[in-house]
Amino acid sequence: MRRSVARALIRPLVVAAAMTAIPLVSAVPAASDSVVVGGFPIDISQAPWTVALSSRDRFGGTRAGQFCGGVAVARTTVITAAHCLADDVLGAPPDRALDLTVITGRTDLLSVRGGAEIAVRAARINPRYDAATNSGDFAVLTLAKPVPQSAVVAMAGADDPAYAPGTRAVVSGWGDTTGAGAYPRRLHAARVRVLPDDLCARAYPGGEDGTYRAGTMLCAGETTGGPDACQGDSGGPLVAGGRLIGLVSWGSGCGWPGSPGVYTRVSEVVRELASRHGRPEDA
Repeated sequence: MRRSVARALIRPLVVAAAMTAIPLVSAVPAASDSVVVGGFPIDISQAPWTVALSSRDRFGGTRAGQFCGGVAVARTTVITAAHCLADDVLGAPPDRALDLTVITGRTDLLSVRGGAEIAVRAARINPRYDAATNSGDFAVLTLAKPVPQSAVVAMAGADDPAYAPGTRAVVSGWGDTTGAGAYPRRLHAARVRVLPDDLCARAYPGGEDGTYRAGTMLCAGETTGGPDACQGDSGGPLVAGGRLIGLVSWGSGCGWPGSPGVYTRVSEVVRELASRHGRPEDA
């Protein structure tokens, strides 16, 4: 018989170690039965656009300072969740964070072979981001050095069919793989499905479990629970058909039935970048 587990709102989905202001996941595994929240290990070559946001000064060296994920959308541009750059996460505004870097090209966060750690030269939080609801939850990072073109993923515009309900997608990151605080050194991925907006709105109608806003969000997972993003995956990629459609943002629990993961809708990022730069790839 399935045991009932009280659900706690995971907002934001950053690594909570060393911070008291961000709620931790319940000590009871959030996934039911044999479900593994993190899915399965992968090599970075299978999702080369996936990067780790790091600050050893803030989060220590156990996992190379990783606290959030991000996505390379141009050779010197990474997008991530806006809440990853909040003062209560970094301990300071991002332009004053001592060692904010992006780890790229590494499956194992502590590997000394391959990949690179690149300093963040500038960070810009979406001016329309609403911290109370997580609407518009994205930020744009400019890197001090370029990543290889092969590590860049295309972003899906508003009319892309990849947003259609039922579309198979993959989310990747170094976040909690059990819902109980098991943070891996190696990259993991999970296969999920894009879910209909009306289902997501019923799952998150408002109140303590959060409010789903279809214009700026999408949700993915399985209605019965299953593989899902979790704490530490914020800002990481949700990719379908080789195109980026979502950034890990928030959810209630990890992998729980009736509580799918909520993602920033990337078409909003495309629109914002186009309005500022003419073309997203010029960001």
